Amino acid sequence: MSVMTRVDPALADVDPEIAALIGAEQERQSAKIRLIPSENYVSKAVLEATGTVLTNKYSEGYPGRRYYEGQQVIDQVETIAIERAKSLFGVEHVNVQPYSGSPANLAVYFAFVQPGDTIMGMALPMGGHLTHGAPPTLSGKWLHPVQYGVRKDTGRVDMDQVADLARRERPKIIVCSRTSPDSSPAACTRRRSDTLLSSRRRHTRRCAARGAR
Repeated sequence: MSVMTRVDPALADVDPEIAALIGAEQERQSAKIRLIPSENYVSKAVLEATGTVLTNKYSEGYPGRRYYEGQQVIDQVETIAIERAKSLFGVEHVNVQPYSGSPANLAVYFAFVQPGDTIMGMALPMGGHLTHGAPPTLSGKWLHPVQYGVRKDTGRVDMDQVADLARRERPKIIVCSRTSPDSSPAACTRRRSDTLLSSRRRHTRRCAARGAR
């Protein structure tokens, strides 16, 4: 006998104020263009999947190596997601758990640097990300961030300036937004074999998945 047999009232009946705001957000997304790379227009199927009983589970750990019971089905779901992502991007390993770039970046930091180590990334006012060492964040407090910006006259990154900064500060990690050979952080890293390049590819991952990059 299923234990999920109760019939709960709809959101509009329980909390009409929130239901109205959800409707307003749906209308806003339908009527206005979205230019934030981190956002997406998901399908009806994705909306249905994210609104299921899967949201009830607390699944700390990884498939087959959890810290709590009742993970038999969740493990299968995550394993399917991993295998699909590996096939989609043509890679050997995938972590599907980070829900945004911030925890993904922190995972890289925890793996490769120690407190006080130097990292290098683009300054937030110039288009960088909070996790590139912005003062209010863990990366800005736990690590020693050095940051580059863009030229005032061109609005572009000065590759020579970035190279000089990397040689002077000797960061353990350089964070960039793409892996093109022409990108300034990548160029600096090629000259410094002991520096790790961490690429934030949210802007281009859809192209990568389609084989465009």
